[in-house]
Amino acid sequence: MADTDLPYRQSLDNCFAAAIGDGGLSRDSYGKALARAEEALSWLRKAHESGDLPLLRVPARRDDFARIEEVAEGLRNDTTDIFIFGIGGSALGAQALAQLTGWGTQANVQKGVRIHIPDNLDATTMDAAFSNADLRTTRFLVVSKSGGTVEPAIQTLSAMSAIAEAGGAKYMKHHFAVLTEPAKNGKPNPLRALAEAQGFPTLEHDPGVGGRYAVLTNVGLLPASLMGLDIEAVREGAASVLAQVLDGRPAGGVAPAAGAALSVAMAEEKGTSLSVVVAYADRLERFLAWYCQLWAESLGKDGKGTTPVKALGPVDQHSQLQLWLAGPKDKLFTVFMTETKGRGPKALPEIAAGTAFDFLGGHTVGDLVDAEQRATADTLVKNGRPVRTFMLPVLDERTLGALFMHFMLETIVAGRMLGVDPFDQPAVEEGKILARQYLAEGKG
Repeated sequence: MADTDLPYRQSLDNCFAAAIGDGGLSRDSYGKALARAEEALSWLRKAHESGDLPLLRVPARRDDFARIEEVAEGLRNDTTDIFIFGIGGSALGAQALAQLTGWGTQANVQKGVRIHIPDNLDATTMDAAFSNADLRTTRFLVVSKSGGTVEPAIQTLSAMSAIAEAGGAKYMKHHFAVLTEPAKNGKPNPLRALAEAQGFPTLEHDPGVGGRYAVLTNVGLLPASLMGLDIEAVREGAASVLAQVLDGRPAGGVAPAAGAALSVAMAEEKGTSLSVVVAYADRLERFLAWYCQLWAESLGKDGKGTTPVKALGPVDQHSQLQLWLAGPKDKLFTVFMTETKGRGPKALPEIAAGTAFDFLGGHTVGDLVDAEQRATADTLVKNGRPVRTFMLPVLDERTLGALFMHFMLETIVAGRMLGVDPFDQPAVEEGKILARQYLAEGKG
């Protein structure tokens, strides 16, 4: 089940009973799931043709690149630091793209403008961030589709307050840019109103693309441009996956549809309740976080959905592998493998000789990671655990763009199969209302 026309290779072979025994899916159940996925693919093709799902038109767009580059250049000018304020889908995709440069890892060596994406809200972190930045040469990009999300709102107001206290109130408009959707149907957009009142430059968030699906729009590509990434390659990778949907091939030959059929059938036939995603590359850690939000928030409705769990190899072999192998058989594993052999620092044979680690002599760090990623997957399979693998020959903008589109489509197809709306999140509103209530009570 290889995908030779994509920048990755997905294999489902070790998820079936023929390969792993009772823990595997029957071919009959998978075939029935593929038939259900066909309906979802038909719906996607019609939505693409009609334009009813704007996400599907994004990979082919190039008309927004000039504005993205213009705003990126404006933010970089005479700047030492750029903060990107957003949460969830407004930040995770940007972080995932930024990690291609090593951002957010021990390999992070930012030259020139430093990019900060503090997606979580934490008082100590924000205090330190503002204290360590020269506010005179710091810019802020605020991202919120609705414009009403309170976490980036308080980050923005706090940054404005810090600048004002430093004597920069009259230069406020030079420090900020805002990415949000237009006010619509008489519903106000508080962030846009703030931006207009302050004279902040404003970019349009596509109102037809929800935050967790927005990574291929300016929400993800403006931060990517700030990091010096090839934004056209991101969309080219996404387009390569979408092409499988649009060319009319059967579901089994459409990588995201095959993945969705596997996930849904495993949950229904084998009772899997956890989707464990494991990556053997630090540069994929934020991608895994992006996936977890996408999968959980899109499918967790009406008592349905599987819980996503992310793990990073090899480190999480030392915390989770015991459970994976000897715990409940309630997990479907997806392992992302990268080409690491021969890469990284090498242990010289003469240094390793005469020690208990002489078997490491002549090998690189990448050699060991390669051996461990293959050994982990094979051990899971030998213990009857279903393992889907993604081999990534190159981890670059095109590959990541393809992975983004793969999992957005897989999620949408799974949602259609499960009979849930993958584009809303009604259950989270109660907590937002209570948080505002508690904040108001605290003031009094």
